[in-house]
Amino acid sequence: MSDPVIAVFMLGLFIFMVLLGFPIAFTLIAMGLGFGYYAYYDEFRMAHIFDNRIFDLFVQNTFSVMSNDVLVAVPLFLFMGYVVERANIVNRLFFSIQMAARHLPGSMAVAALFTCAIFATASGIIGAVVTLMGMLAFPAMLKANYDESFAAGVICAGGCLGILIPPSIMLIVYSAIAEISPLRLYAAAMFPGLLLAGLYMVYVVGRATLNPSLAPKPPEEDVPSFGRIAWELTTSFIPLALLIMSVLGAILMGLATPAEAAGVGAFGGLFLALCYRSLSWERLKQAVYLTAKTSAMVCWLFVGSWTFASVFSYLGGHELINDWVLSMDLGTVGFLVLAQSIIFLLGWPLEWTEIIIIFVPIFLPMLETFNVDPLFFGILVALNLQTSFLTPPMAMAAYYLKGVAPPHIQLMDIFRGIMPYLAIILFSMVLLYNFPGIALWLPVYLFG
Repeated sequence: MSDPVIAVFMLGLFIFMVLLGFPIAFTLIAMGLGFGYYAYYDEFRMAHIFDNRIFDLFVQNTFSVMSNDVLVAVPLFLFMGYVVERANIVNRLFFSIQMAARHLPGSMAVAALFTCAIFATASGIIGAVVTLMGMLAFPAMLKANYDESFAAGVICAGGCLGILIPPSIMLIVYSAIAEISPLRLYAAAMFPGLLLAGLYMVYVVGRATLNPSLAPKPPEEDVPSFGRIAWELTTSFIPLALLIMSVLGAILMGLATPAEAAGVGAFGGLFLALCYRSLSWERLKQAVYLTAKTSAMVCWLFVGSWTFASVFSYLGGHELINDWVLSMDLGTVGFLVLAQSIIFLLGWPLEWTEIIIIFVPIFLPMLETFNVDPLFFGILVALNLQTSFLTPPMAMAAYYLKGVAPPHIQLMDIFRGIMPYLAIILFSMVLLYNFPGIALWLPVYLFG
């Protein structure tokens, strides 16, 4: 076999190993080292079995990842999200928004989506948002006689907004891989994120209007006084909104780097938890442990992916795929449709981490050829990658919810509720294709 064919075999073997359940990061490292040993093997220059350049490459990649300033923001944003999650702010926020929106059809679902969007902005952790809202809002909706599939779809789709809405961990990872400014990427993601959340709410209200039995209105006797609602909104929404605005505002206005703003956010999350008297030593330990665990996963994913990608490129894999795409004689729109279609299909068996770290870099060198802005491409990918959490059979958001849902809720019930939101995501991508200013106007306005 030629080297490019071996590179493609390496890629296919990686997908097969991941589907068998092997850890992604260490599978990447093992595949990179194994095939890299073959790629860099030179019997005339090797003094002993470990005298192979792949080991030097692995060490250099590890050092590069650990010294990357952009990735410093990852543990700080994670810590902010985990602290806010344990500060009991989210449940008060959901309750207050639900009561304030009680006259809207599907008010509880709208409140759940709004809370998911706010919490996703403060956290950026998909599993944490879906799990927490699955324990908080999902039982409340079932108790209010909401349709099970309808309620499940709301939680899963709303929880995935953290992929797109800053400070998304995925956007930080993409900015490091594409070597573009995370500030511009955050600015580009703001309006598409708000657009998608708004489309979700329009769908929920429209569906509840057409079929009120899906989402019954709360009885008047269950609605607290106006003063109680105002107090809950003041003590839950405003502090969290101020924290988010201070973090994202500092980033978008250029007053702080993402890492510096993330540090402010982490301190602000601690301060809020202390003000609510909900920060126990045990909760703080949990937040620190989860932050370290997730940060280590992200760093090792980078180490493994860069090693894997370096070997894949050295063997000629990138050139083979690049030649295949160029041979189709596609225009800009054709290339975008092809790239996003492949990413969408990969979302069925794989999670966003494998897709963004392994497959997206294959397309990045082609962007200049097809005159595609990396910012615009990144936002399309961020929209598209939400499908990796919502598309069966993987649909990790469904499994997160199933893990905390009542036993009688079946996965098929959750899958049925998810499907309309997949259509909404695809519709939003079509809008972005036709109106790229949705993503590109704000970064141009802020940064020129």
